[in-house]
Amino acid sequence: MYDVAIIGAGPAGASAGLFTAKAGKKTILFDNGKSITAKAWVENHYGVDPIEGPKLLEQGQKQAQKFGAAIIQDDVVSIEEKEQLYVIHTAEGSYEASHVIFATGMSVKAAESFGLDVVEGTEPRVAKIIETDKHGRTSKPKVWAAGTVAGVSVHTSVTSGDGAKVAINVISELNGKRYVDHDVMSK
Repeated sequence: MYDVAIIGAGPAGASAGLFTAKAGKKTILFDNGKSITAKAWVENHYGVDPIEGPKLLEQGQKQAQKFGAAIIQDDVVSIEEKEQLYVIHTAEGSYEASHVIFATGMSVKAAESFGLDVVEGTEPRVAKIIETDKHGRTSKPKVWAAGTVAGVSVHTSVTSGDGAKVAINVISELNGKRYVDHDVMSK
């Protein structure tokens, strides 16, 4: 069983996975390979050289894997509620998790079929989004949303930051106290 299952491994999802895995939470990400970032050219990230979208996705996912996150290259077919956990079904298998983060970019298809509240989009070309509170919580317990699908700007630096914010909130809830991730350079 996983502590956190993240549906989507683009900037928001991989960033959330990086934080949850680094915090010692057993984390799994599902990547269907359809991130809009795969078509991007990015040269607006502070302190980072310009980078092609596919390379940015690869690096972000590798960072999450470095801390132990598993990445499954598959579509999520359905999600089932079972007592105190969720079962995520793909074409290849089923995975249990106590918390779920939707980071599905411009797609609310999985969220709608799961029964989450969906509203009109707030960004250009984003038709619908998952309704969340300011912390990223959805209408279902222990189910969160981050990034573009949660109504956050489509810009990769913003969606990455939102994924990190939601992950910190999930980690804090799992720990029962506020979590802070702040590394310090070693001498």
